[in-house]
Amino acid sequence: MMKDSKYFRDLGWAQLQGRWSAPAIFTLVEMVICIVAGSLFGGLLSLFALPMEYSYRIAFLDNKRTGADFKVEKLFDGYKDFLRIFGTLLLQGVYIILWSLLLFVPGVIKSISYSQTNYILKDNPELSFNAAIERSMAMMEGHKMQYFLLSLSFIGWILLAIITCGVLSLWVNPYICATNAHFYEYVKEEYEKKDSSVVYG
Repeated sequence: MMKDSKYFRDLGWAQLQGRWSAPAIFTLVEMVICIVAGSLFGGLLSLFALPMEYSYRIAFLDNKRTGADFKVEKLFDGYKDFLRIFGTLLLQGVYIILWSLLLFVPGVIKSISYSQTNYILKDNPELSFNAAIERSMAMMEGHKMQYFLLSLSFIGWILLAIITCGVLSLWVNPYICATNAHFYEYVKEEYEKKDSSVVYG
């Protein structure tokens, strides 16, 4: 049975319940570093923050799986495998831009299709570039509308974050990332079930 948005949001909320301060501080540090990098080095060189974006998202997956703490040094984990992670995420961004040049809707659809790439890079160190992106596309087959509706369900929280000049983002961003970590675990399990049902030979 396909899970609805509330199911994943409830899991994300439960993951952070009673321990919001650590992910909020973690988010603040990440935001400050990205803002400073962008102001000092400009848009082009700030692309080197892509592995930090990866590290930020993966921290919530690690916390979901093992209860790992949100230590600031975890923000730099992505740089330990820089070429694979940076190259894949840069390629993903280029693809999304190219699809968006056609029309807005194709860009959104492809963005959703590629949405699991960060997590796939984490769980499959042998995959990179197109292989990781294609795995995300395969994994999201049949789940794109589900992910779209899940993302749409956060609109109210995002608007509140904007109204508070980004202050509420310290809590909204962790909520979204924790929820997305649970969504990934769900689509990964569904994909593996489907893949194991294929008869080879």
